[in-house]
Amino acid sequence: MVNKLILSNLLHRPIRTAVSMLAVAIEVGMVMLVVGLTHGMLNDSAKRVEGVGADVLVQPPGSSFLLAFGSAPVPVKVGDRLAERPHVQAVAPVLTAFNSANLSLIFGINMDSFDKVTGGFVYHSGGPLKSPTDVLVDDVYAKAHQVKVGDKVDLLAHRFYVAGIVEHGKGSRLFIPMATAEDLLGVEDKASIFFVKCTDPGYADDVIANFKKFLPTYDVKSIKDYMSLMTSNNLPAMDTFNGVMVGLAAVIGFMVIFLSMYTTITERTREIGILKSLGASKGYIIAVILREASVLAAVGILAGYVGATASQRALRVVFPSLTIQLTVSWAFYAGLLAVAGSLLGAFYPAFRAAQLDPVDALAYE
Repeated sequence: MVNKLILSNLLHRPIRTAVSMLAVAIEVGMVMLVVGLTHGMLNDSAKRVEGVGADVLVQPPGSSFLLAFGSAPVPVKVGDRLAERPHVQAVAPVLTAFNSANLSLIFGINMDSFDKVTGGFVYHSGGPLKSPTDVLVDDVYAKAHQVKVGDKVDLLAHRFYVAGIVEHGKGSRLFIPMATAEDLLGVEDKASIFFVKCTDPGYADDVIANFKKFLPTYDVKSIKDYMSLMTSNNLPAMDTFNGVMVGLAAVIGFMVIFLSMYTTITERTREIGILKSLGASKGYIIAVILREASVLAAVGILAGYVGATASQRALRVVFPSLTIQLTVSWAFYAGLLAVAGSLLGAFYPAFRAAQLDPVDALAYE
């Protein structure tokens, strides 16, 4: 009986019901996509650094673990001294630059040293850097920007020509000669970071301890430690952004459910009076309204999951370099948030309906 009553209530105003479900779906989808985007970008960046193949990273004092915000105060000759330490197989100095025009991180590299650490690029087409105006792009960047070997690419207010398209996962999506990067950034014989490959990964801790004695003020860490840093918890601004967006989504869902249930109660004052005159208790009235809100939330949550997944796939097609990582844990949190917001939004209208006097309700026009 109650289920039929709830179903008839939902079908009585199909547009309002659809809007309420849509609001919950937007809430769930927004939470999943925003959090998935921030986590995806950080994890993608971390995996690309891991894909370089180094065992140890060495950065100058005070450097950010976000390579895009690094500087270049370290003499390249420091790399030569690092290479002389025990258990070190190869050292690759890299000069990083951030291209604000398309928000991309660029690696200025020396092909020989970088190949010794990484094992070399896998070329989809073209070949290595030879000219000062050459640039290597990975396959993801090439697909996203529709470029091929020989095409022009503008970076750092300078024109480059694509020399090769390589397999993604070697730290950056764009690689230019280190000498060119130095000229464009106005530095000489400087590097932002050193990728160090050990003779055996098991020696990483020994190498780190040795480097810290040799360079006590430098930031020396293993790849494993670097990966652990790449979380939104280590980025206060990112954490705040996530919190604001999640809060905004919750408010949207709460307000729409509140307005929907409030107008429902107003329209059905007489029906509520009839139920109370037949002996329905306050608890029964509240339960019916909260169950109706729960149905709206449940359908909206499912729609939100479908919408978030569809949006993720669509964005992948339109922006191949954009990484959105949807997780089961955040799907659960988003659903829980939607249910809580819906029930809270419906509670006052339900409480108000339960307080109606049967005589007044029956006389309501």
